[in-house]
Amino acid sequence: MARIRKFKPPKVSTVIGQGTKVVGDLNFSGGLHLDGGIQGNVSADPESHATLTVSELGRIEGDVRVDNLILNGTVVGDVYANERVELASKARVTGTVHYRLLEMAMGAEVNGQLVHCDEAPTPAVLTAADAHPEPVSTEVEAANT
Repeated sequence: MARIRKFKPPKVSTVIGQGTKVVGDLNFSGGLHLDGGIQGNVSADPESHATLTVSELGRIEGDVRVDNLILNGTVVGDVYANERVELASKARVTGTVHYRLLEMAMGAEVNGQLVHCDEAPTPAVLTAADAHPEPVSTEVEAANT
């Protein structure tokens, strides 16, 4: 029988304190602890095994793309976790949570979908052509009867 190892998050190298609000996208590596607010997308360097910890005071309005997420605050947006998501009792997510391993405490809320991924979730990236495709015209010939 396989034994699950205890997760040990990396050392916190960045703290965004209570009363601080970041407006814009944020990219980090290592450990990020959030007590304030972020209005924008949060992402970690790929394959950095980065961990985002959001306290009950923390709030993110945007998508989150990290390896590991420990959440006890609020995320309004989609979550893409390459490894694990821990939702503590005061966690609130409004959006879809993509995860490989999920731990959810009683009281945590997800208002959206939970999507299990065997491999790292890689959301499709739209190109400008995909976002605004060329119109397609089809001609139908009328049959002469």
